[in-house]
Amino acid sequence: MRAWARELAIGARLARSGGRGSLTRVALTAVGVALGVALLLVAASVPRMIDGRDARDAARADAASKEARQRAGDRTLLVADANWEFRDRDLRGRLLRAEGAQAPIPPGLDRLPRPGELFVSPALATLLRSKEGALLRERLPHPIAGTIGDEGLAGPAELAFYLGSDALADAGARRIDRFGADVEPEGLDPVLQALAVVVLTALLVPVAVFIAAAVRFGGEARDRRLAALRLLGADMRMTRRIAAGEALVAALLGLLLGGLLFLLVRGLARDVTLWDLSVFPADVTPSVPLAAAVALGVPAAAVLVTLVALRGVTVEPLGLVRRAAPRRRRLWWRLALPAAGALLLLPLVGAGDAASGSGGEAQLAAGVVLVLVGIAALLPWLVEAVVRRLGGGGVAWQLATRRLQLDSGASARVVSGIAVAVAGAIALQTTFSGVEGDYVTGREASGDAVADVWLADDGGGRLGGGAERLAAALRESAGVRGALAVEQLEASHGTASEIVRVADCATLQAVVPVGRCADGDAFLLDGMTSLRPGARVRLGDAVAWTVPRDARVVDFPGTEPAQGAVRSIPDPVLATPGALAGVAVPPRTLLASVTLDETTPDAIEHVRNAVARLDPTADVFTMGDRSYRRQYATLRRALFAGAVAVLALIGASMLVGGLEQLRERRRPLAVLAAFGTPQSAIARSILWQTAIPVALGLALSVLAGAGLGAALLRMVGAPVSLDLGSIAGLTAAGAAVVLLVTAASLPALRRTMRPEGLRTE
Repeated sequence: MRAWARELAIGARLARSGGRGSLTRVALTAVGVALGVALLLVAASVPRMIDGRDARDAARADAASKEARQRAGDRTLLVADANWEFRDRDLRGRLLRAEGAQAPIPPGLDRLPRPGELFVSPALATLLRSKEGALLRERLPHPIAGTIGDEGLAGPAELAFYLGSDALADAGARRIDRFGADVEPEGLDPVLQALAVVVLTALLVPVAVFIAAAVRFGGEARDRRLAALRLLGADMRMTRRIAAGEALVAALLGLLLGGLLFLLVRGLARDVTLWDLSVFPADVTPSVPLAAAVALGVPAAAVLVTLVALRGVTVEPLGLVRRAAPRRRRLWWRLALPAAGALLLLPLVGAGDAASGSGGEAQLAAGVVLVLVGIAALLPWLVEAVVRRLGGGGVAWQLATRRLQLDSGASARVVSGIAVAVAGAIALQTTFSGVEGDYVTGREASGDAVADVWLADDGGGRLGGGAERLAAALRESAGVRGALAVEQLEASHGTASEIVRVADCATLQAVVPVGRCADGDAFLLDGMTSLRPGARVRLGDAVAWTVPRDARVVDFPGTEPAQGAVRSIPDPVLATPGALAGVAVPPRTLLASVTLDETTPDAIEHVRNAVARLDPTADVFTMGDRSYRRQYATLRRALFAGAVAVLALIGASMLVGGLEQLRERRRPLAVLAAFGTPQSAIARSILWQTAIPVALGLALSVLAGAGLGAALLRMVGAPVSLDLGSIAGLTAAGAAVVLLVTAASLPALRRTMRPEGLRTE
């Protein structure tokens, strides 16, 4: 043990007092490790983030309780949803009416809002005060009495409000006696559970690859120094321990810097929003086991990577000292990694729910890890094999290819993170696109922009004037070309029920070619209803109505979904208002379809404002709306947010790695400049040195990512289809990161080509 400690200390001293070059290598390695550690700590905080959001959501849950559903009391509160959209952002709204002095108060408020008073989230308050929120202020013209506290919000960027109302009635609201009613936790279905495992794996593997690459920053000079020690008489074990001591210094420093960077990011969490995901700083807290795993795993990984890379030092030290060409890389073990991953994934194909069990999840994660790590292992061999055959070309091309032929390992290591990240993203995007139909409801836009409006009558006279009043209000809105509105009633007869659509003749004729029509007429759609003229039905719960005996049977020409719900949803019974004369019409639903003028800015927002003035609880949908199931949407947003974070990490790490390579090669670059090589040619050669490995890495990632995505689709029982647009976009994003990093390193390149770079120690 004493010898171990002594030799580890020698390695630490070499790192600390090995001159300016050694200190620079340690600093660059520490920065690279710190970036990875910070992201790993953020990933380790994800369970706490989810738990925090879920706990706040559960605390403000306002589902009707069974006890309060019976009757009003001193402790009850009427609640109605007013969930809106504003320029593609969701608003969570609630209308509140206290029925007693001790009615429950929502989390985040110190009292209930009085009628007409508004409590808003800080993000909504900021939006309402801004120019961007001018249209939204028309929808919420009420005085703001206060803001909602953190405990009442899912995240700091959430747009939410509570509005006091004295117009809520029993039929249009739900009665509660407390917030935080028991809500059964909603578990992930097997497909989403498998996707969650793959998302975590695909996002974390590139981070691990980059930490491994960061540990090797400055590896060439370090290996030559260790090889010199080996030639001076140090045995293999001593050399390994000295190398481990040197790697530990950089890794521990990187761990410390990563922790500080994580604390900085944590403090800024309130101001960061990605795809509607935002968290409070208190939520960004890594769990103790995961934080311990990062603290112990990163130094251990640094030592392991260093020892694995010491083969040349221990076996052929003289060749390293003399800068001889390295031996060719072996292929067999590099192919074994993705092959082993494929063998692990193969039994899960078509396994369905079995893939989401604990054993199946571990097997799935291990298979994905092996495939992605296999990409990182294959890339150096592929780059070496390709550049060996390259030659000719201009000065920049020859400089780049010759440099890669001498040593392509450093460039391949830096690019491997991009390749792994893009492969994982392609696999996930392919899988998400394949299963999207199971988790998405909505309609694709086609033809003119159309919006649908749904209002439910609470029986309190709020919708007096019915469809005609709604259509008139919509037609008066800016950007509306036309509007059709109808009323819908449920008609029961025996055990069956039908929907009766009530509208004037002009509206009915715009939907169905009913022929001649006068007020008092009724129509039955052929083949879509069992009712006959003269049939007696119940409207609502108990209102009797007789289908007019002169009701005519008409044909329905077919649906026109691009023209809105009024035209596309065939109600089997059509009636004019006169057909229900003398009937005490029960509460009904109003449905309207609005044709928008797309040249009018914010036409849909004007429609939403008009509808909110009639009924704040109404729903407005556009034809292009795509409504995702909550869990699927959360997972998808988490994927995009994680991908952005990983690409940012990769870009920063690539910049650090590129600067390290420029520092290592400052003397050859200065010599080239001194001999008259144009700076533009040297800059292009640096670009080619990055572009060649990147092109090969992206080609490898497209093949591996598409194959992995196809396997995942087969695993969940979905048809295999490749989203070529997404694949092209992800590949372009990876290439863009490389171009940005190369451009950012140009100032450092110019400095290395100065005459001072000719000096040597």
